[in-house]
Amino acid sequence: MTRNEEIILLTILKLKGNAYGVSIRKQISLDMGDTWSFASIYQPLDNLVRKKYVRRIKGDPTAKRGGKSKFYYEVTPEGLKNLKRLKKAHEQVWAGIPEISLENGK
Repeated sequence: MTRNEEIILLTILKLKGNAYGVSIRKQISLDMGDTWSFASIYQPLDNLVRKKYVRRIKGDPTAKRGGKSKFYYEVTPEGLKNLKRLKKAHEQVWAGIPEISLENGK
């Protein structure tokens, strides 16, 4: 799983049922302090759907969207399993790194 895919999966979890392209992009911007392009959101989303880590759900059409539907995303059990595995790997890699090392680059 790429770092962008990991960030998107975590963002979908954070949005708790209100995860769609614009809301995912907005939340990532708030969390990371950086604006991602829509291409940098949708390509990893497509990959996550293909890997079955995320489920894409078609919402109801709305007049506000010209009768078009919004697509929502939710993390699947397989996606959660992989996030847990990745979190454990991060913790193992970071174990033993003194906090001071991050502050002064030594």
